[in-house]
Amino acid sequence: MSILVWENAMLDEDIRQFRQNLRGRLITRHDPDYDGARALYNGMIDKRPLLIAQCVDVADVVSAVNFGRDKQLLIAIRGGGHNGPGLGSVDDGLVIDLSMMKGVRVEPASRTVRVGPGCTSGDVDHATHVFGLAVPFGIVSTTGVAGLTLGGGSGYLTRKYGLTIDNLLEADVVLADGSFVTASAKENADLFWALRGGGGNFGVVTSFLFQAHPVKMVYAGPIFWDAKHGKQIMGAYRDFLASAPEELGTFVGLKTVPSMDPFPREAWGKRACAVISCFAGSEEDGKKVLAPLLSKLPAPFFNWMSVMPFPALQGMFDPFFPKGLQWYWKGDFVRDLPDEAIGVYINQSAKAPSELCLMHLYPIDGAVHRVGKQETAWAARDVTWSMVIAAIDPNPQQAGALMRWGRAYWEAVHKFNPGGAYVNFMMDDEDEARVRASYGENFARLATVKKKYDPANLFRVNQNIKPAA
Repeated sequence: MSILVWENAMLDEDIRQFRQNLRGRLITRHDPDYDGARALYNGMIDKRPLLIAQCVDVADVVSAVNFGRDKQLLIAIRGGGHNGPGLGSVDDGLVIDLSMMKGVRVEPASRTVRVGPGCTSGDVDHATHVFGLAVPFGIVSTTGVAGLTLGGGSGYLTRKYGLTIDNLLEADVVLADGSFVTASAKENADLFWALRGGGGNFGVVTSFLFQAHPVKMVYAGPIFWDAKHGKQIMGAYRDFLASAPEELGTFVGLKTVPSMDPFPREAWGKRACAVISCFAGSEEDGKKVLAPLLSKLPAPFFNWMSVMPFPALQGMFDPFFPKGLQWYWKGDFVRDLPDEAIGVYINQSAKAPSELCLMHLYPIDGAVHRVGKQETAWAARDVTWSMVIAAIDPNPQQAGALMRWGRAYWEAVHKFNPGGAYVNFMMDDEDEARVRASYGENFARLATVKKKYDPANLFRVNQNIKPAA
């Protein structure tokens, strides 16, 4: 049905009743704040939903799911709004916006945290830090907890404490038929299994319960070297990681030193290789841990490793990536990093069309490898890194160049990798084969769970898993 037919067919009474059933706001195209409400984190994507339901509680979510299903509207679910491919919105459909549902409750005795689906990792870090606790999330504080978690979730604490999904204890979910269930190891265990890495395919999560861990002050920060040393640094990092203690979360990146404060002016605009680390321990111990790596490397542009609160590290790079930039992402799982591959990574990075473009290799080892491949939907328990190529620029006229660079980079390095990628690093131009490869042997089971909980594929604005035949 075309949008014109829809707008003519949908009676004012339908909208009025839907609005009456919500405690939150229902925003339409006629509202003055419509453009602000529909704006996405990725400025490259411009979608115009028919309706935006800003839910404030579970009852609102149930009403929105029922309305969207009954009116045959395409539904997108928006949590923290950080999704790269813009899958938190949809043209001519209904956005179920959870960004108002931001409650966080910490139970210090059990070290558990109840989190609303609109929270960012920074919201949770703020609440847990006062108790000396943290949940393994990502590397920037603006990342939405819901999307991060449902895709798997990796970050500074992953080597020690696992993926975000490895710390998920239960989730409350509104299903496609409007019913409400709790998923955990003891209740709706098949759904709980699928939620841990299967994305937003199975329902609308309205609450997450996480296990937190003792983390407060950390020895952390970035170290940047001139890119001419990139092969040496990446090789040394690769060899060092396997024996590094799990308290050290450390990733390597190929970047450009931003031409802005607080970076040293003499390094502005220069290509760089960076190692960014978080040691969950003292400065003295952290320096000892990093010494075997740093002692083999030349002098850096700068070394900003220091003692800081964990939330300060999580928010360190937020100012450089505000909402509205142009983004194009490509990802891969990486098992090995031979010297030949390192050379290709460096050569492709040198062609970046913008200072903000980057490539990161996030470690997927340590605690992640102690979980079986079939224990959660995330099957990549035997890889070593999750790689992302992020093409970024504030200028919309650069969109084409960003996409061309990202795709060319990925095509050059993909031959070294086993197939599949972290679904949170996949744009909406990925085909079904890529999604299948990302879940490997777990894909068929995911399709079976999808058939049980969402047989009509109501929730399909995502890296979609179709119901089993």
